[in-house]
Amino acid sequence: MALPPAAPDSTCLVTGASSGIGAELARELANRGHGVTLVARRRERLERLAGELQAQHGVRVEVLSHDLASQAGRDQLVDAIATLGLQVEVVCNNAGFGSGGSFVELDRERELDIVHVNCEALVDLCARYAAEMVRRGRGGILNVASTAAFQPLPRQATYAASKAFVLSFSEALHSELAPSGVTVTALCPGPVKTEFAEVAGMEKVGEATPGFLWHTADKVAAEGIEGLERGRRVVVPGTLNRMGALTGRHAPRGLFLRGAARLYPVGRD
Repeated sequence: MALPPAAPDSTCLVTGASSGIGAELARELANRGHGVTLVARRRERLERLAGELQAQHGVRVEVLSHDLASQAGRDQLVDAIATLGLQVEVVCNNAGFGSGGSFVELDRERELDIVHVNCEALVDLCARYAAEMVRRGRGGILNVASTAAFQPLPRQATYAASKAFVLSFSEALHSELAPSGVTVTALCPGPVKTEFAEVAGMEKVGEATPGFLWHTADKVAAEGIEGLERGRRVVVPGTLNRMGALTGRHAPRGLFLRGAARLYPVGRD
């Protein structure tokens, strides 16, 4: 199933586009001739990326800076896109972040914001644009989850749960919308060389992760867009990550949690 054709008044909405996987998703789409709407809080980074994409691919690029954690911010984003007269043919819900540490020691507001951005904003944008796609009989939604979605993770309790939500929601939506010609794909990367670990306060965990487990953001994005084009339900980049996802889904939960607790013990760093 191909992506909808590019058109002057159509766009691919990419959230969390200022760096990492989000920026690479925008590059992949622009390389295919699609206009893109870049969304993130760091406007200066978006503007640099927009200049690059326009120069290299000659596509229309919009830069919008809105807070996806709030209903008001999402309302403003959707209104801005409508004011521009753009039709959203593809949505890439990539915006998200995590945290690391014992849940009782983490900041309550930040944990709630993880849920607001990783789950609430994703559902909201799907709800706003999926119905339009169904009416047109075409469209694509790429929701970025994680291999953390396949099992609970002590010391990343909220993040892993949020990504499990994204995976479950995306798989159900894939089944619902497939007959209409709209594709929904969950992209579940493992460790990726991005700013995630720094933002989550997990630099030590990143440093301890073996090099062969890491993937680059451009490779992950390429596999995600290719999977969306092919109408795949779930994309897990990397053989070892696919094996890990299978283990996470089917291993006895209690056994897995005991092993995870030993590898990543709860307590102060």
